[in-house]
Amino acid sequence: MYRLVIRPLLFLFTPETSHHLALKALTLCLKIPIISQITRSIFNYNGSGEEKTIWGITFPNVVGLAAGFDKDGKYIKGLDALGFGFIEVGTVTPLPQIGNPTPRLFRLKKDRGLINRMGFNNEGVEALVTRLKDLDRDKISAVIGGNIGKNKVTPNEEAHIDYLKCFEALHPYVDYFVVNVSSPNTPGLRALQDRDSLELILTTLLNTDTHRNQAKPILLKISPDLTQEAITDIVDLVNTLNIDGIITSNTSISRDKLKTSSTVIDSIGNGGLSGAPIKAQADQMLTWVNAELDPGKTIVAVGGIETAEHAQAKLDNGADLIQVYTGFIYEGPMMVKKIRRGLAK
Repeated sequence: MYRLVIRPLLFLFTPETSHHLALKALTLCLKIPIISQITRSIFNYNGSGEEKTIWGITFPNVVGLAAGFDKDGKYIKGLDALGFGFIEVGTVTPLPQIGNPTPRLFRLKKDRGLINRMGFNNEGVEALVTRLKDLDRDKISAVIGGNIGKNKVTPNEEAHIDYLKCFEALHPYVDYFVVNVSSPNTPGLRALQDRDSLELILTTLLNTDTHRNQAKPILLKISPDLTQEAITDIVDLVNTLNIDGIITSNTSISRDKLKTSSTVIDSIGNGGLSGAPIKAQADQMLTWVNAELDPGKTIVAVGGIETAEHAQAKLDNGADLIQVYTGFIYEGPMMVKKIRRGLAK
């Protein structure tokens, strides 16, 4: 039904509009008890042996929703009803920011991909904290992660202060953190993947975390456009500082081997490419990271996952958890159940 009816209808609207329409419709449906029960029974997979414990946290299953889908934590209840094992909110910044001018999200239907240049549009960390405070965690099965970034106006030499502000504000309300230094849509952000800049950010967070009663896991999300040499350097830093793990990977600035015409691609302009077109690139990154990362560190794999076979290949190649985003848009809400059922088999 999603592919034949719902997706064609949603694709009549701009990507951003259809995104918000779908999430608001899901939220409204779940406010009606009988529909809420039906929704959960339809989209959840009641399998056994899906749980996985990492960092002392029990994940209901290994299928997560990547950051960017619910930047401000407005739709956690609805997304939890679709059966995700974990939901990553953000990327959030200390201060609200509107992001880049629209249009800034584009579908590549022939490639089953997206290009986005959202620019960390979000309502700010305090608005997210307010929502997370009001969230009844006893009614949420999914683990909640917080993806943090810096404001566009903050110079790179002060970036660690922005990351720390988000870290401190969210610390009581999320289960783990992701440091996002790899989005291509904030000017200069990827320069923070330089070892010295990255070390300052990570040590600032680590020093704060160790002084708390309950430390929270910290992951680093990196770009798929890094060279193998750069990945080796970053992984070495993660190992040295004893960071908990790495997410491979963010969106790509590559435009290689696309089926969409070059005329259309040129008209879209800058932005990060995601979905099926970057699967091979993300798979290669996963291989490199897995080869270098110390045993016991966590790898979360994202990039081009649409099926249980894709997910299993990531797990077989060293991933502990997987995340979806673009594939979820093309495959629809039954995707999570299909992947979970396929992995169980």
